[in-house]
Amino acid sequence: MSKTIQMPALSPTMEEGTLAKWLVKEGDSVSSGDLLAEIETDKATMEFEAVDEGVVAKILIAEGSEGVKVGTVIAIIAEEGEDVSEVAKGGASAPKADAPAPKADPVPAKAEAAPAPALQVEAAPAPTTSERVKASPLARRLAEAKGVDLAAVSGSGPGGRIVKADLEGAAPTAKAKAATATPATAPAASTAAAAPAAAPGAAQDFGIPHEVVKLSSMRKTIARRLTESKQQVPHIYLTVDVRLDKLLKLRGELNAGLAGRNVKLSVNDLLIKALGVALVQVPECNVQFAGDQMLQFRRADISVAVSIPGGLITPIVTGADGKGVAAISTEMKDLATRAKEGKLKPEEYQGGTASLSNMGMFGIKQFEAVINPPQAMIMAIGAGEKRPFVIDDALQIATVMSATGSFDHRAIDGADGARLMQAFRELVENPLGMLA
Repeated sequence: MSKTIQMPALSPTMEEGTLAKWLVKEGDSVSSGDLLAEIETDKATMEFEAVDEGVVAKILIAEGSEGVKVGTVIAIIAEEGEDVSEVAKGGASAPKADAPAPKADPVPAKAEAAPAPALQVEAAPAPTTSERVKASPLARRLAEAKGVDLAAVSGSGPGGRIVKADLEGAAPTAKAKAATATPATAPAASTAAAAPAAAPGAAQDFGIPHEVVKLSSMRKTIARRLTESKQQVPHIYLTVDVRLDKLLKLRGELNAGLAGRNVKLSVNDLLIKALGVALVQVPECNVQFAGDQMLQFRRADISVAVSIPGGLITPIVTGADGKGVAAISTEMKDLATRAKEGKLKPEEYQGGTASLSNMGMFGIKQFEAVINPPQAMIMAIGAGEKRPFVIDDALQIATVMSATGSFDHRAIDGADGARLMQAFRELVENPLGMLA
């Protein structure tokens, strides 16, 4: 019997996703473990593997389709010996023996009643050679943006997989160059013609040259969640100035000792450790507001903001309070690398008891970060800089950074937030205490 392939739930909270790219075409044979498609969730683009073997008889959802509900039938696989053409004719209703999609989801029913979209998918061009090459989702997006043919790129990843680094210096194909050199007059005219019909409240261009950039699922989710945070969570901000001289000295000494293990600590690694220890020392801030109750956590899982193409993701260092700084450094480098390649598992970026966002590397002196619900606090780290500072009643020059904690005032009182900021400052200014 033929089998349906349904839109998978790639995270516990996923309700819908974007079918970013098909990695197979109709008529392809697939085995268990073969990559079928790239699914874009609100946080990452993830690869979807086949569970069964057979032949792709029909693709029902075109790549690029947004808002595809979990459980929607997206393709049909014919088993060995079945007439693929007959299975394809049967459409989404052919595999009656399979478990039906959830009743609450109306999309599969629409697919059965209206075969027209399926006919459009059949007429769509087959994936190019570049689409069939093994490459990470990030590498595919970069190659598409640069006009690079992935088939001409050698992969350095596992099993010859092409990763971001392989595209550095890669030249665009002649076809891509010609395409970029040709003015896109028709789409521009179409956009201009549609402008007067814009919905009330839509953005106005005022005649300024511009281009329309379609929001990704990630950017839509970021916009929604941050808007909800500022509207629903009463923020309170507390800032302290922290001397970094002892921490920088200790970092240099530790890096000298860790050189043989190929570990190099960053300032951020030590700040993750400091925030983890501070949250355990002040448990009133290691909490989460939950309506008529409060969740108080026994360990500190620190979500660390990492900028990736198209948005932001927060991989989690679990149990940061109890880990050594070398372990935190190694784990953070791995998480950041996989975050930028779109390879994080949902459990590696969902959860966390508090967050840390460091913009010091951009020279930002101080900022106030938006809380990432349901967490109740986030620490915003500014740049370390030489400042006049009073030490032992004498004016001296010290390396100082400003750290600002954003707290959910429903869960954390100002005095408790102040105690956390004080504990964080003391740990950073006397870093040996957090290594004990």
